[in-house]
Amino acid sequence: MPRFNTSRFVVAVSFLFSLFVTHSAHAEEVVVYSARIEQLIKPMFDAFTKETGIKVKYTTDNEGALLARLEAEGKNTPADMLIAADAGNLWAAARAGLLKPVKSDVLDNNIPAHLRDPGNEWFGLSIRARTLIYNTKKMDSSELSTYEDLADPKWRKRLCLRTSKKVYNQSLVAMLIAEHGEAEAEKIVRGWVANLATDPLSDDTRALEFVAAGKCDVTLVNTYYFGRLMQKDPSLPLAVFWPNQNNGGVHVNISGAGITRYSRNEQAAIKLLEFLSSDKAQNLFADVNMEYPANPRIKVDPFVAAWGSFKQNPMNLVKAGELQTTAVKLMDRAGYR
Repeated sequence: MPRFNTSRFVVAVSFLFSLFVTHSAHAEEVVVYSARIEQLIKPMFDAFTKETGIKVKYTTDNEGALLARLEAEGKNTPADMLIAADAGNLWAAARAGLLKPVKSDVLDNNIPAHLRDPGNEWFGLSIRARTLIYNTKKMDSSELSTYEDLADPKWRKRLCLRTSKKVYNQSLVAMLIAEHGEAEAEKIVRGWVANLATDPLSDDTRALEFVAAGKCDVTLVNTYYFGRLMQKDPSLPLAVFWPNQNNGGVHVNISGAGITRYSRNEQAAIKLLEFLSSDKAQNLFADVNMEYPANPRIKVDPFVAAWGSFKQNPMNLVKAGELQTTAVKLMDRAGYR
């Protein structure tokens, strides 16, 4: 009878075990529903897979469609993570019971408290500053000061705004309500409407084009729209102004993410979320769309940094969701369409 070789058996078992572990790691997968388009998320997912071996499968669509899909799928959803733009959308997902709390020292250390849900159901990953852009040939920056000042009659026929139907403006007004109360916020919005040089415009880029063309002097936009336009044509007479630096600070919003309530691969999804808040991914996540890193330790892209530094409003962005319905009703009463 042949003699049993213990050492060979141990080696064989060890080899088979290592293959199993390797296969399991590579077979691990996180499914993401993302309102950020592919070109804005794929670089981060590729970097995560390269570092961890965990694959990322993703579906992109608008927030409304993704939230409806998560609700319809319920416990059968394949999604482990939701990525959305605007804190109002993330708040809506949390309120609908589509997200779950995440306990993570990494996320707590990387993401400031005002950029994440108080119950840790969502976390900001990039900052979107909604600020003032003005025509440098028609006016001087010394005329500008605050969001509230744009309601002053001195701006009559000088202001352009994007439509109130977009969540960015709804969140801005929600934050004004949180800061000033509903009555005062309505006075501000009525003043904006009275000062419009034209009917509200379809998007931020259109508003910037109107300012550049001299059809109005100043507008309110997310800074990355300004960045995109200036990259195409640096000669445009447009410049950034940071409002409310002596009170409150610039209104900021986020692109962020949360773990879905019925995630099938929760631990791997948390690893991805932590990775997206890390030094390596934060530059990628913010730079590709000319946004600001949510992690305050990360340096801003040089092109974006050239716009100058600013103090941001420290109010927790959960208010953008909690007061969004109130904001929509207020804008409707004020005639802001």
